[in-house]
Amino acid sequence: MSSSTSRRSYGVKGAPYGFLLPATILFALFFALPIGYAVWLSFRKVRVFGLGLGSGARKEVWAGFENYTQAFQDSELLHGALRVLGYGCVVVPVMLGLALLFALMLDSEKVRLAPFTRLAIFLPYAIPGVVAALLWGFLYLPDVSPFYFVLDKLGLPQPDLLDGGPLYLALSNIAVWGGTGFNMIVIYTSLRSIPAEVHEAAKLDGATPLQVAVRIKIPMVAPSLVLTFFFSIIATLQVFNEPTTLKPLTNSVNTTWSPLMKVYQDAFGRNDIYSAAAEATLIAVVTLLLSFGFLRAANRRNKQEAAG
Repeated sequence: MSSSTSRRSYGVKGAPYGFLLPATILFALFFALPIGYAVWLSFRKVRVFGLGLGSGARKEVWAGFENYTQAFQDSELLHGALRVLGYGCVVVPVMLGLALLFALMLDSEKVRLAPFTRLAIFLPYAIPGVVAALLWGFLYLPDVSPFYFVLDKLGLPQPDLLDGGPLYLALSNIAVWGGTGFNMIVIYTSLRSIPAEVHEAAKLDGATPLQVAVRIKIPMVAPSLVLTFFFSIIATLQVFNEPTTLKPLTNSVNTTWSPLMKVYQDAFGRNDIYSAAAEATLIAVVTLLLSFGFLRAANRRNKQEAAG
């Protein structure tokens, strides 16, 4: 084999790696490296010598698992996790239930104006989370909300949605309003991939539209339901925009309402990036474990159904 042929063969084999190189560099610089740096910071702390004055009075030293121990013992972080758990128990089932319902309705043969309806349901997802939270936040305020004006004219009670238990519903409503459209599109796309022969066979067997939806469509889009549930769990654990945006409008939301808000407060409020890094690492590990456990359970169930 000539040298030119050898070089040409080597170039063809190395082309895929060349195409992957820019993405690999960007992944390393803006994803892997920051994560590694955060993990490294989580094992560090600042030690103050003497009165803390002078150039060498404050020194960064190795802390081991001290930051993690403090994070596990931090009651504010635990309370934030419990709040997010209650928030997720409302958001995830309601959002996925509505997404599945809308997808099934749009997949019906009798639906009218399907393109406009799909766009109308999906449009809230295109609105940035901060803008959506501000929009709903002012709608929750009694002094400026048109809803409270209508309730007042009708002589109906005017609940305070930014205080106590209703606050969870107010925050959940923002997430459901913004996230239902995305999940609906995922499920609807899966529904459209079902072969038409399956629907025709069900009709010939005398199945009603409800029976087709429950016994055929929903089981066949189960992988999409698993995917949307997986995304919803991750988004719930990372809730930050909604409570942070509503915090100036109510005293019921403090600076540590959610775990990510606690991380932000420690990093930029208390200027303790080491504790914040440990807390952020714990949140990432918990998210990874929950996601991995859920996907493994879903795969095990799919294998059992396939074997059965």
